[in-house]
Parts: sequence; C-alpha cells; structure tokens
Amino acid sequence: MNESRAVVPTAHASRYLQQLCKHWAHKFAVEFTPEHGEITLPSGVTVLDASGEALSIKLRAEETGSLDQLEQVVADHIVRFAFREDLVFDWTREA
Repeated sequence: MNESRAVVPTAHASRYLQQLCKHWAHKFAVEFTPEHGEITLPSGVTVLDASGEALSIKLRAEETGSLDQLEQVVADHIVRFAFREDLVFDWTREA
C-alpha cells in the first residue's frame, strides 16, 4: 500500500474537512466528525484530521499512479472550497 501525507496550514481545517466529506458522501463511502473524516474512493482512501492550525491529510492507494491522481483530486477540491486563502499542499510519500 502506498501512502502520501500533507499537513496544510489553515485556521479553517474543520470546515474544509466537512465540506469535502459532504461533497463526496453522495457517491462514496464517507464517515466524518468535525475533527476526523474518512472517504473511500475507487482509487484509494482519504483520511482527514482537523486541528485549529492545520488540516492533516493521509492518502492510501494500491498503485503509485492512483496516488498521484488522488493527491491532485483531493487538493483541487479543497482549494475550490478555500478560494479565500492560498493553501499549500506539500505531499510526502511513504511506501
């Protein structure tokens, strides 16, 4: 299983976590609270944790190509929700 992680500094982490989970809840298996969320997508699993200072994201996928796509899709969606601030996604990989 391939993993990728990013810690995105933002004071609105809980808001973005909940928006992403609600957005995908109609299509995918989603469980979430204001502080923690898990989304099971066809390409992999997204785990989100919100604090007052950052949104922590962990992605898991079987294939590296799927992980590349998952990083892009998750970041693109969160950036759309956070149009008032510039978010930085610094992904780190773990095998």
